Amino acid sequence: MHKLAVDIGGTKIAVGVCDEDDTIVRSWTVPTESDADRINENVAELYKKACESFDDISAIGISAAGNIKQDRRTVNFSANIPAWINYDLSGHIEELIGADIPVVVENDANCAGWGEYVHGAGKGSRNMVMLTVGTGLGGAIVLNGELYRGSFGMAGELGHLPMVPDGDTCGCGLRGCAERYVSGSALERFAKAAVRRRPQDATRLMELCNGHIEDLRGPMISKAAQEGDVLGLYSFNKIGEWLGRTMAAISAVLDPDIYVIGGGVIAVGDILLEPARQAYERFLQASAYRPIAKIVPASAGQDAGLIGAANLSLR
Repeated sequence: MHKLAVDIGGTKIAVGVCDEDDTIVRSWTVPTESDADRINENVAELYKKACESFDDISAIGISAAGNIKQDRRTVNFSANIPAWINYDLSGHIEELIGADIPVVVENDANCAGWGEYVHGAGKGSRNMVMLTVGTGLGGAIVLNGELYRGSFGMAGELGHLPMVPDGDTCGCGLRGCAERYVSGSALERFAKAAVRRRPQDATRLMELCNGHIEDLRGPMISKAAQEGDVLGLYSFNKIGEWLGRTMAAISAVLDPDIYVIGGGVIAVGDILLEPARQAYERFLQASAYRPIAKIVPASAGQDAGLIGAANLSLR
């Protein structure tokens, strides 16, 4: 028995056929189009292509960037696809494929988090929180072995915890959200400010961006930090501290036993995680009298979202 996992991202649609152990045995990718109908058609075409080699596909799990309603079918809102407002994505796909199999839609961060829980760094834990540090800050929550979606399917938007009163304006329209201080965008902002404030220490970063501060990007800062550059390390210390603060706030409510940290920024490993661990303990309520949650890097890789979508399609 196989399942089809679909990850609809901002630039590409990744599709994988997964076996009973959620191992991807065949995969394809196509560009993501902004037109919702074309996305549906692409998914249906890839399903039919998969059926040419696998005649026992029993479910489709779709990972989609956006707020997914509790019915696990409807996209409440997505910043990437304008038509996805109260949009029955499952219904449109079911109509096109003409097969009597479940089509389950989940938030992309939830899928990645669940992939880490069942086959990655969170395996064996009881209560897990995953934070994905990329362009923004994504989140997923597992409580008592079940993915927690909340009453309306909106849980897990941890990047929008209000961390700083009247702080920086977030892309969501609010101010002071966690992802304004913990993300690849925040890393770049902290580094650029440090270069302007401390030009005497900015030689390496200026070399990497060819002397143009506005061209300074996350991979350059990561490279500098891994080389021991003082401003590169400073920038990661800043987002690491805010990551620790954010986890301490989450623990006051959820008290997980493990935090799994994913996303592109985690490639630097302990350069980010060590300041995060230190800040977490510093800001954690009653830290001297309670067990401390583990803080570990994600391990399921780039396919965590597909793996999670496949597993959730039959749950």
